[in-house]
Amino acid sequence: MKRTARLELACSLACLSTLTASLIPGVTRGAAAQSFPSDDPVIRAIWEEGVERSQVYQLGQVMMDSIGPRLTGSPAMAGANDWALAKYAEWGIEAYKEQYGTWRGWERGISHIDLIQPRMRSLEGMAAAWSPATDGPVEAEVVILPDADSPGAFEAALSEVRGKFVLVSRPEPSCRPRDNLEWFARPETTARMAAERERAIAEWSERVGNTGFDARSLPEALNAGGPAGIIRSQWSDGWGVTKIFGTRAQRAPVLDLSCEAYGLLYRLAENDQGPVLRVDAQARFLGEVPVFNAFAVIPGSAEPEEYVILGGHYDSWDGSDGALDNGTGAVAIMEAMRILKHAVPNPRRTIIGALWNGEEQGLNGSRAFVEDHPEILERTHTVFNVDHGNGPVTFIPMQGFAGAAGRFGEWLAKIPSELSDLVTLEVPGMPESGGTDHASFLCAGVPAFSFHVGAGRSEMNIADNRWDTSTYTWHTNRDSFDKIVFEDLRDDAVMTAMFAYLASEDPDRMPRDRRTMPPGTQWPDCRPPARTSGQSTR
Repeated sequence: MKRTARLELACSLACLSTLTASLIPGVTRGAAAQSFPSDDPVIRAIWEEGVERSQVYQLGQVMMDSIGPRLTGSPAMAGANDWALAKYAEWGIEAYKEQYGTWRGWERGISHIDLIQPRMRSLEGMAAAWSPATDGPVEAEVVILPDADSPGAFEAALSEVRGKFVLVSRPEPSCRPRDNLEWFARPETTARMAAERERAIAEWSERVGNTGFDARSLPEALNAGGPAGIIRSQWSDGWGVTKIFGTRAQRAPVLDLSCEAYGLLYRLAENDQGPVLRVDAQARFLGEVPVFNAFAVIPGSAEPEEYVILGGHYDSWDGSDGALDNGTGAVAIMEAMRILKHAVPNPRRTIIGALWNGEEQGLNGSRAFVEDHPEILERTHTVFNVDHGNGPVTFIPMQGFAGAAGRFGEWLAKIPSELSDLVTLEVPGMPESGGTDHASFLCAGVPAFSFHVGAGRSEMNIADNRWDTSTYTWHTNRDSFDKIVFEDLRDDAVMTAMFAYLASEDPDRMPRDRRTMPPGTQWPDCRPPARTSGQSTR
């Protein structure tokens, strides 16, 4: 059984009402409500700078609204790095970017997808990341993926898709979220629709399996038939949300449609009602371009060759603005470094703020850093990773490091109770092998910890307890600026800065002793980064 160390609440959650003053630029709130458990003037200075002069709103607005999504290899990602370095320079912080490889460069243009037969309607959807463009507007019939009973029969049926848009995803019987059905519908209706969905999943899985390809390789296989385009949909189980990913298709454009728009096309095609689309999908391929991580550095004064690393990935998918995944994490890192420069200009250890690239393609930026800098890893005290989306930090797993909980307990005891009282530590936890960038360090034995929101694993699956993030924002077309709760983002940046300061001043480095692993498990192995798009299996 897991042992969980929970800090006892010193005040009720009602205390947090004191933290909800306006974040509108130029408007501040009083600082009288915080509870400082120690007389450390630096903790007070971090609080004052991070609360009274917070920059998270301004940083987030530029990052998400003006720069927008930060797809690896895109001009927007390159521009985002340059903007971050300029902000650091404005704050008097040393900063640089470091190339870790190359990636396929691509710039999104407009996507217009219109149904023109049997009636006129503009459809909600866009080209997938790295999709080929259309050669101007293209009009073509819509057909369903051929229903072949073997790979050979599928190959023979490819002539049926020539010059047509091909539907390659299963249709959803309903785009109404299941929890909505469970709340309002008759039990027999809920049961019937659940059975329909299970049947549709099984039937479509068999259809795709009979092609001899999987969902990832199917678009490229269909290209041999010369389609006008490939249409898919990955509903996110919520109102109006669709997952938008990328494609490796080289010829025909690949389009991601909303659940509702895709279902409309599928029903029209299935019932021989002659759906015809006009599609204008614009994009620019830029060849293999250099890709970078961006770093800010506050040099240590006493132990400059020992390190505390704050990290969060900067790249995103580009179906929306990449706000909660992981614009909030990137803002928290930048704001924490700004606060630290003001409040802790001469820390004992060197503090590095890392904005990783290529996380969405397999943690490539952070894995490359781990591979390229063994001299830093050997002398790293601890790594803090911010990639939780939205909400106050409530849960920090100890990742299998036997002595970590004691150190975190010491730090939390020095942090204002409005923040620390919310936190549960999982002790000793298990080392995670992936998911986000702290895993790149864990496999090398470096103490690395990721901050989470939600009640924690002992009460609810952590993936299901993030403000509905997994449904409504994670990799979806709705991951936009308006989803950010700025009071929480401000406090996350303040807590991150406090952890970094306290770690930088520790007399001893974080112990690296590992827990005894349960039978049948082992500490995760490090995986090499994909340093070019050609090396990627994603």
